[in-house]
Formats: sequence, structure tokens, C-alpha cells
Amino acid sequence: MKRERTRLDPAPREETDLIYGRNAVLELLAAGRSVDKIHLLRDGDGSLKKICAVARERGIPVGFCDREKLDRMTGGARHQGVAAVATGKEYATLSDLFAVARERGEDPFFLIADGVEDPHNLGALIRSVDGAGAHGIIIPKIGAASLSGAVMKSSAGAAEHVAVCRVSNLASAVDKLKDSGVWIYACEADGEPYDRVDYHGPCALILGSEGKGVSRLLKEKSDFVISLPMRGRVNSLNVSCAGAVVLYEVLRQRSKERSER
Repeated sequence: MKRERTRLDPAPREETDLIYGRNAVLELLAAGRSVDKIHLLRDGDGSLKKICAVARERGIPVGFCDREKLDRMTGGARHQGVAAVATGKEYATLSDLFAVARERGEDPFFLIADGVEDPHNLGALIRSVDGAGAHGIIIPKIGAASLSGAVMKSSAGAAEHVAVCRVSNLASAVDKLKDSGVWIYACEADGEPYDRVDYHGPCALILGSEGKGVSRLLKEKSDFVISLPMRGRVNSLNVSCAGAVVLYEVLRQRSKERSER
């Protein structure tokens, strides 16, 4: 079924980011984002020396400090001896996500995170989006985690390479995706088994918040409701775990289709 395209949302932008963690900072440098300064643990070794060398090659100021200063800068987070002050990562638009799919010559494949509040869960979802080859993730502007340093670290730097679209209204964004020919799959407890559903063609998966799951309105707007089987005593998986399972099922089906051509 073909749906007409419609006008898509503009992108908001963050001013500055504090990025910490070794992989996150290395991917920041690899992505080419403007970096004001890098703070390194004094007498660091291994990958910290690599970060220092790359920063100096790019002409980025490097400051050396003790662990207490890094702890204060990052609010006590697990910084692994490095923190970088960078210009804010620019959020993508819905149009940008479609452009990623066109550039790869693939049907659009997106993840919608409906109110995921834990930055570690959002970071893990972004890492899975990158690993499964999806073309971007859509998050709400209000009531959910945004691209913080904790998200960047939890994504192991994948957030530098994944298109992240932040919208004012997820329901409106879903309508625009449907108007653009995208089929919507909500992951909830009362749906069809996730591995018996066809994900070929343009698709977007909706994962709900940690406490409430997918909102009633988004579930109603979805074309399909899918579920993961639960054989144990706990009735659900962590949202980032569930997201990884379903994302890789989409990848499996699409990879099989390509291999059979």
C-alpha cells in the first residue's frame, strides 16, 4: 500500500555537549564534530594516549587533570578518564531519516522510542539501531531522555553516527510516517509473535517507556502489534533488550531477502 508523502518536521538543536567515556570520545572525534577541549586524566595510558594523539592532530586543546576534577565535571559518572566539550549534536529531521534510507538504497527502517526516560536504555537502543542497520531513531522532545553525555556513553559512541530525530508530538510524527508509506509496528504484550510478522517494505518499530509501555494513542495508530514470547516468571524484557531482539529480526528478514535475489 502506497501512502502520499507530507511535509516533515524541522530539527531542534542542542548548544553544547559534555561527552565522556573512551569509546564515546573516540567516536566523537571520528565523526568530525567540532570539539572545544578534551580533558584527560593525568598520566593516562592506552586509549587515553590515542585520544590525546588524535586530538592534537586535529588541533583540539587537551587539558590534563586529576580524577576528582573529572568526577566533578561529569557529576560522578563513569568517565573512564576522559571528557570532551563539544558543540551540540544536531538532531535530524524526519526528512533526514528518509534521506539515510535513500542513500543506502533501502526501504526506510526506523525505531520510535515512546517516552524512554533512562539515558542508559536510550543509549543502548541507539547502539542497537546502529548495529541492525536501521536508518534512525525518533524520540519525543518532552518526557523522555535526550542526547546527554550518559546516552552518548551508553551507546558506545554509536549516537555520533545514528540519525536521532526529536519531535514535539510522536502521534503527529507517526501520522507523517504513515502518509509517507511507512508501516508501524508497536511492540506490546498482546500482539502477534514478533518473528511471525513480515517486516519487508518501509517500517517503523515503536518501543514504549519503561513503566507504561507504548501509549494508547500510538498503539491505536499502529498497523500491527507485535509481542516477544515470555517463558519465565517475569512478564517483560528491559526496553533496550526488547528493542535489540526486534531490530535484529527485521535485519534477519531483510538480509535473507537480499541473499535470495
